[in-house]
Amino acid sequence: MKHTIAVLVNDQPGVLQRVSGLFGRRGYNIESITVGQSEEEGLSRMVIVTWGDASTLEQIEKQLYKLIDVIKVVDLSSKPMVARELALIKVKAEPSERPEIMGVVETFRAAVVDIGSTSLLVQVVGDTEKIDAMIELLKPYGIKELSRTGVTAMIRGNA
Repeated sequence: MKHTIAVLVNDQPGVLQRVSGLFGRRGYNIESITVGQSEEEGLSRMVIVTWGDASTLEQIEKQLYKLIDVIKVVDLSSKPMVARELALIKVKAEPSERPEIMGVVETFRAAVVDIGSTSLLVQVVGDTEKIDAMIELLKPYGIKELSRTGVTAMIRGNA
């Protein structure tokens, strides 16, 4: 089962390494990890996507709380949440193919952010499934380069 975990940590050098090292030492895989400033000065929020059953998730939470810089751990996937990812996709695009590619871009409410002589750079924001679907539709044209941010997420509403 896929889990999305938010971890509030002290904004200190080495915290990301300690958190990711904990996952590696325990044999847990990180599918994606995003880190950035939180609403509170001096704290950062990490959003980690990982796989495992309920007992694995419980062990991850317990191990994270053992790290001195970890303030709070929340399993976002156990609650209604909003999750987004951003991808930049550079696609081969000869002038004759561009209208067709633009149709795909518009369908996904994505945007062309750069045009080269033989390529288009597309930006798409959405859930992981939307990003995956767009990549699959653009593959036949030839993806020259791809960069994804990983998932960032929050609980819906007033929680």
